[in-house]
Amino acid sequence: MQRSIKVLAIMAGATLLCLTLASTVQAQNAGTIVTPASSIQRPEDLGLRAHTNFHIFVPNVVPGVRNDSSVPPPNAETPASLACVYKLVTQVSGCPIHGTTLNPTGGFGAVAIVDAFDNPFAEQDLAAYSTQFGLPSCTKANGCFQQVYANGTQPRNDPGGWSLEIALDIEMAHAFAPNAKIILVEAGSNSFADLYHAEDVAGQMVAAAGGGTVTNSWSGGEYSGETSDDSHFKVNKVVYFASTGDSGAPEGYPAASPFVVAAGGTSIGRSGGNFTTETGWSGSGGGPSIYEPRPTYQNLIQSIVGTKRGTPDFSFDANPATGVAMYDLDGGIQWLQIGGTSVSSPALAGIVNAAGHHATSTAQELGGLYPYAKNHYTQVWRDITSGSNGHPCTTGWDFVTGIGTPITLVGK
Repeated sequence: MQRSIKVLAIMAGATLLCLTLASTVQAQNAGTIVTPASSIQRPEDLGLRAHTNFHIFVPNVVPGVRNDSSVPPPNAETPASLACVYKLVTQVSGCPIHGTTLNPTGGFGAVAIVDAFDNPFAEQDLAAYSTQFGLPSCTKANGCFQQVYANGTQPRNDPGGWSLEIALDIEMAHAFAPNAKIILVEAGSNSFADLYHAEDVAGQMVAAAGGGTVTNSWSGGEYSGETSDDSHFKVNKVVYFASTGDSGAPEGYPAASPFVVAAGGTSIGRSGGNFTTETGWSGSGGGPSIYEPRPTYQNLIQSIVGTKRGTPDFSFDANPATGVAMYDLDGGIQWLQIGGTSVSSPALAGIVNAAGHHATSTAQELGGLYPYAKNHYTQVWRDITSGSNGHPCTTGWDFVTGIGTPITLVGK
């Protein structure tokens, strides 16, 4: 049901959270999914402007239970619970959200986050998130966190939209590569011109930091001439990531670029609090590119993708109903449960960074990853064989989750 919402008021204990949103709202499981204006793809934006790929999950009110936004939502995944699910840490039986405390480790160089507009509370958001989950402190003072205005001046703020996206991205990147420097590069607007300029700045800064990854949780529909923009994703010693979108169909660029790792989405299944299964998320963007030819690293799956670049490459938990806890102070918000492939891109960028293989490019990263996956599949990847986004999940690579989801840091 399409509905314009000027103010979404969520009563959480004594706290009234106000978001200015234009949303698609639908009931799902024990809650409601709210899509902000920044995550809506509009036809008039094609080739001109990008959108975010996150959605807020608002649990239904349970009689007698007090919702409290000053603490993480009780059923939202944490860095430790997902590190257990993806076997990045010593295993705890069932990987329960509230019984798993070992966080991911590792990271080198830098993870850069490219987003539009400004979050004036970014450092505070990251500090609150790190403290809550026992992650290493990451501040400007200790050199772990840097906030850069790509155009040289502070962009305007977009609370509840791109500002929330920024908080999500830096928190996910730090959670899964806690030893890497986090560089937030803020574009002046969500125009492709501004975002590509920010991309150039981010790539050079990561290379100067010793290499690493750049993550982009934004996307836009594919457009003729996008192949000429692939040049923004080719800095040496940098591996690029981008969200594939949340509509099921591929929402295109830059994830469709063969020089970018395309990050898709899954759903986490739990029973009695214990992890049971992982399935393809219906919103995970995936399919053959309109304009980008098949890269050589996808020759192994030529029978599936044909002559075009296929997305996604691999995936991560993205269903808002099984989403992650995050902290966002802007606009009076505190703890939320969030999903979308905006979660996938920074989390996977963190995991690949933490694997520490120091790939010199995305093509080298995927050029080694695809054949390694073929030869060591069940040991280092979880094959997602259930679920659909219009395409079915199948054994091996598919247009929903790509190779699947990462198990351990090996081969990443």
